Amino acid sequence: MHAALLAVEAVAEHAIELPVPPVAFGLTAFGGLVALLLVTYAFRSVGTRH
Repeated sequence: MHAALLAVEAVAEHAIELPVPPVAFGLTAFGGLVALLLVTYAFRSVGTRH
């Protein structure tokens, strides 16, 4: 058990730091999806004109 805890601590010390806070990833993804929604909404009536 002690060896497993030491191994986990060794891995935790070398954890990769994110370049931005996790909230920024969520806000960026949300903004991208809203932009895609607006593009889709802009072309909502294209099929009915032909």
